[in-house]
Amino acid sequence: MTELVVTLDLDGVTDKAGLMDRCARALDLPDWFGRNWDALADSLSDPTVWPADAVERGLLIVVRNWRPYAKARPDEWETAQEVFSEAVDRTPALSVTVALGGSS
Repeated sequence: MTELVVTLDLDGVTDKAGLMDRCARALDLPDWFGRNWDALADSLSDPTVWPADAVERGLLIVVRNWRPYAKARPDEWETAQEVFSEAVDRTPALSVTVALGGSS
C-alpha cells in the first residue's frame, strides 16, 4: 500500500496566516488547530489528526507553488521548512516534498 498523497498548494499565499490556513485545509486539521508553528509541528507529527487513510498508509505532503511565498517571506519560509523537516525526522510515516517547477 502506498502513502496517502496530499498536495499543499501555496498558490496565492503571501503570509504565515495564509500558509496555516492552507495547511489546515489540505490536511483536514481539526478546528482547534492553533495556526502557529508549534501547532503545525505537533499536527504533522501526530498521525491521529492526519486524514484517516494516512494513519495506516503513511502521509506524503507535496508542497507546490511555494516560490512566491518563499520570495515574499523568506524568514517564514525558512521556518516552515524547519518545521516540515523536524516533523519528518520525528515521524517515520511522514514525508514532505517541495515540488520544483512553475512558480504560478
